[in-house]
Amino acid sequence: MTDTAPGTMPGTAPDTAPGPALGTAPESAAAFDPPELFAEPFPWPRTAFDPPELYAWLRERRPVTKVTTRNGQEAWLVTRYDDVRAVLGDRRISSDIRRPGYPKFGVFPPREEDRPFIWMDPPEHAVFRRLLVKNFLARRVEAYRDRLQALVDGAIDRMTAGERPADLVRALALPVPSTVLAWVLGVREEDQGFFNTATEHLMNRADFTDPHALERAMKAGMELRAYLDQLITEREAAPDPGDDILGQLVAAAREGTIGRNDVVNSGMLMIIAGHETTASMIATGTLVLLRNPGHVAELRADPGLLPGAIEELLRYLTVVHLVVLRVATEDIEIGGQLIRAGEGVIPLNFSANRDDAHYPDADRFDIHRPAKDHFAFGHGIHQCVGQSLARLELRVVWETLLRRIPTLGLAIPAEDVPVKLFSQISGVSVLPVTW
Repeated sequence: MTDTAPGTMPGTAPDTAPGPALGTAPESAAAFDPPELFAEPFPWPRTAFDPPELYAWLRERRPVTKVTTRNGQEAWLVTRYDDVRAVLGDRRISSDIRRPGYPKFGVFPPREEDRPFIWMDPPEHAVFRRLLVKNFLARRVEAYRDRLQALVDGAIDRMTAGERPADLVRALALPVPSTVLAWVLGVREEDQGFFNTATEHLMNRADFTDPHALERAMKAGMELRAYLDQLITEREAAPDPGDDILGQLVAAAREGTIGRNDVVNSGMLMIIAGHETTASMIATGTLVLLRNPGHVAELRADPGLLPGAIEELLRYLTVVHLVVLRVATEDIEIGGQLIRAGEGVIPLNFSANRDDAHYPDADRFDIHRPAKDHFAFGHGIHQCVGQSLARLELRVVWETLLRRIPTLGLAIPAEDVPVKLFSQISGVSVLPVTW
């Protein structure tokens, strides 16, 4: 669950396609002609595992460079680890989408009243962080472990009892995060079937194999917003609105700390940020593991390696790839380049996470690498508020998969797995597996 833009999609290009170069390391920085690639508007397509190859060339030769986005805006790309860290920690760089120059990738600006807190600066942003952060403290998150284990076991039971091959996305990656999110938000148990189905449709909005996916996603988004509005109305009428996230937000609205629409906006943000990111990590991370049987054997022999492996998977994949967007509020120098007030800034966390200067041989997946300082969850005041819950979900899912299905493998060649090429939250559309 991240402090991220709620499910927006850049440009109008198809979002998924079979990735012919799936999982291959980018070519050397000098092995292609960058002017030809610069002719294409930003963002450029990635594979399931690797960033666009131009990122490595930029880190080496033009670490802060201006590009034109798909909707004709200009913005500065920041590609090196140290520079990205500097941008994310600088209060002169704004997250407020209302500011002129903020990069939008063709996304229609939301109504002012529908702006969630990820598009806010302090002091507004701090109000929401303070309201939410207590829900993701270690003790509170750990209390979900037993329920989460039962949820994952049940999903695997159903998958292994069914036909082979199975789609791990629909069998495990989608239902687990959406159910956990329902617990955290306070969705009624009898409504979880609707909630899980609607969040699945919302996440699959760019499934190129289904011509009706976008239409269903738009309908699901409206239904989820209406459902949240109904839940909030019920909580408002109750003497005690409850101690889950919705209840806490309703209480804050009663006190006048936030507005009622802020409650709905925050609920929608939690649905998209908390579901799509974790679901994408489960599916794509499993794909990485299945392509690295040596690492899988090590993890089975020593489960204590899994926390470190999760950090490396988060770094290596960086599924939240095109979400961290900013605009300068003052003239500022980053990496020797002057960025003027009002100019858009795109700190490329995926490029930073593949910077050889910080992570030697960064394009290699290595579960023994110390990688916890990655930017997969962001950095600074907008760092992912729900990262502790995401880590617990990933750990329980992969511990259980490795233990219960030792023969798990891909049912199709890795290069045929459909990849989200342009999505701001990357991943795979389906993952056929067998055992």
